Amino acid sequence: MNPNELKLVVQEKYGEIASQSKLINQSSCCGSTSSCCDFDYTIFSDDYSGQEGYNPEADLGLGCGIPTNYAAIKKGDHVLDLGSGAGNDCFVANAIVGETGKVTGLDFTDAMIDKANENKQKLGFNNIEFVKGDIEEMPLPDNRFDVVVSNCVLNLVPDKHKAFAEIMRVLKSDGHFCVSDVVIKGELPEKLRKDAEMYAGCVSGAIEMDEYLEIIREKGFQNVTIHKQKVIAIPDEVLGNYLSKKEIEDFKNGETGIFSITVSAYKV
Repeated sequence: MNPNELKLVVQEKYGEIASQSKLINQSSCCGSTSSCCDFDYTIFSDDYSGQEGYNPEADLGLGCGIPTNYAAIKKGDHVLDLGSGAGNDCFVANAIVGETGKVTGLDFTDAMIDKANENKQKLGFNNIEFVKGDIEEMPLPDNRFDVVVSNCVLNLVPDKHKAFAEIMRVLKSDGHFCVSDVVIKGELPEKLRKDAEMYAGCVSGAIEMDEYLEIIREKGFQNVTIHKQKVIAIPDEVLGNYLSKKEIEDFKNGETGIFSITVSAYKV
């Protein structure tokens, strides 16, 4: 598939996920009555329950970290969340920026924007907005945001060079980003890389960690820091859909691995 076709796959899957609860996402990426895949979308997610501003209705279990914990967000900041989904990270960020700050969520799935706005309306916030748009071509002005966050989304973007260039563009001159994302070490087996369902599930969209960090530096960001790194353990029953038993053994015993990282960098 070309990049536009991959975007449509991701958009379709996350549109379906928007209507599901976190519990359903733990058992099926495509809905409780569908058998199109057996991938647990919450396999990467961290526990948000102790975070100020956390709203369980906005937590679909789709993240792979808690970027707001390391984002150095201050009261009064304007924060942008890329791939904001149902608003989970936006509501946590809002608790930090307070009434004098502002939070913008960007997502390209209509169903997610609708769900986020429903959650915002229930909570009664007036300093949060949700905007539909593509991370590769954000419908947002230059030099607007103090902090950009994102949670397990940028690896789904086909052109990561464009994504980080856009982050650079929309950040203020002294701004910074902090994102949690999925990366790989070593060469991911070709069968996993090519499979569109796994791509939408945040595995095959991942690139080499060194390449990921180099893209960030190429776009001019400074002080690149990895705050957290953890191994993503893919269950044998999932790997078995794509690999033979011997290939699974080689995959688990080799240098190749799938990781979530939380990384920050500054525009100077």
